[in-house]
This record gives sequence, structure tokens and C-alpha cells, in this order.
Amino acid sequence: MAKVYTMNEPPTDRPVRVYADGIYDLFHFGHARSLEQAKKSFPNTYLLVGCCNDEVTHKFKGKTVMTDTERYESLRHCKWVDEVIPDAPWVVTIEFLDKHRIDYVAHDSLPYADASGAGKDVYEFVKSIGKFKETKRTEGISTSDVIMRIVKDYNEYVIRNLDRGYSRKDLGVSYVKACPFSEKRLRVNMGLKKLREEVKKQQEKVEEKMQTVAKTRNMWVDNADRMVAGFLEMFEEGCHKMVWKAVYTITEVVKLCQIMQNI
Repeated sequence: MAKVYTMNEPPTDRPVRVYADGIYDLFHFGHARSLEQAKKSFPNTYLLVGCCNDEVTHKFKGKTVMTDTERYESLRHCKWVDEVIPDAPWVVTIEFLDKHRIDYVAHDSLPYADASGAGKDVYEFVKSIGKFKETKRTEGISTSDVIMRIVKDYNEYVIRNLDRGYSRKDLGVSYVKACPFSEKRLRVNMGLKKLREEVKKQQEKVEEKMQTVAKTRNMWVDNADRMVAGFLEMFEEGCHKMVWKAVYTITEVVKLCQIMQNI
């Protein structure tokens, strides 16, 4: 059964100092949302964000894509962050909390094993003293997910960057020659891919032109039908008038002949 922890009452005479920490490699919207939650924990919150340096991170978690300086700078540009604490400790201590006058530590509630071997949950200590403020993770996004997407489409990214002028050496792919596709073959494939894309574009343009021609033809046929119908209508009306005029003329002639006979 999971332990139940109580949370201390927040101060009311000053901003509540909330601390969030992490690696924040390839800073993404999942990171931003967690910091937004921390910032909005209380009506008046001062959010401090700690970020571990490369030495500590590489020791306990592994290699990062971004350097610690780049990760610090990413955090500084997040609107929810009031202060960035570089070289943050891997595990929060009472001395660290006192030094920065931290009221709460914000993080999701899942236990994070201490890679240094000191404990099963790096946040166990702050939970036990009532200074833990729970936030929720954003599903479907994480630094690991982003890296996996890149790894999944590795060949495509290699081809794209080769096409942009990078060399095998620039990309650190010295083993490409041993792969089924050599660098030259990769470039050829990229050219073929571009050719296919261009052919597809041209096909779409041709289809669009054909649709325009068909539409114009239909309009012409409709207009021609209307013109013919109008002509026939006018012709029929003219013939009708001519017939009645002839009948009237013949009738008048007959009447005149009858009058002449009577005389």
C-alpha cells in the first residue's frame, strides 16, 4: 500500500517558493506544461527550476543531446520560470531547501529511484516533511520519445543531411560504407526521392488542368445548349407569326372576292 503524505500549509504573507528540477534535455511542451502546473500551484508563486549539469547527469542518467548551458538557456526562455538554478543537486537536501528558502518541491508522484544508490525515491525526503507538491505528466511526449522518433527514421535523416552538404564525417557515420547503402547510393536515393516528388507534383498540376478544361467544356456545352434553345424558340415564334399573318391575308382576299362577286 502506497504511503500517504500530508502537505504543509502555504505561507500567506509572501509568494510561495516552489522548486522544480530535472534534466530538461531537448526541452519540449511536456516540460513546459509541468512547469506551468508548478507555477499555477498557488495564486502567488515564485517558481525556481533546478537543472543538473553535464557531469552529474552523464554519471547518473547518461549522455544528453544538449549541453548543460543549452539546457539552462532553454529554461530561461520558458515564461513560467522565474529563476533557473544551474548545477542543481541530483537529490534535494534540507541544506538546499534552506539555502533557497523553498516551500515546496513540484514533481509527478511516481517514485524515481536514486541512481546513486542512496534510496528508492529521490523525492522521499521532501514528501516526508510535507514539502512535496504533485504535478501530472503529459502523456505521449518525453525526451526519450523524441530521441526514439529520430532513431526510428535514422536513415532518412542521414540522407537528408547528406543532401544538404554534410559529409559522413560531419554526421559521425563512418560505418555507412559497410551498410547496404553507400554514401553515393544514399545521395542517388535522395535524388530519386526528389524526382518522385516532382513527378507527383506535375501529375497533380496536369490533373488540375484537366479538371479546368473539363469544367470549361461543360460550361461551353451548357451555353451552346442555351443558345440553340433560344434560337429555336425565337424561330418558332417567328414562324408562328408568319403563319397567322398569311392566314389573315388569305382571309381578307377571300372576303374581298366575295364582295366583288356581289357587286
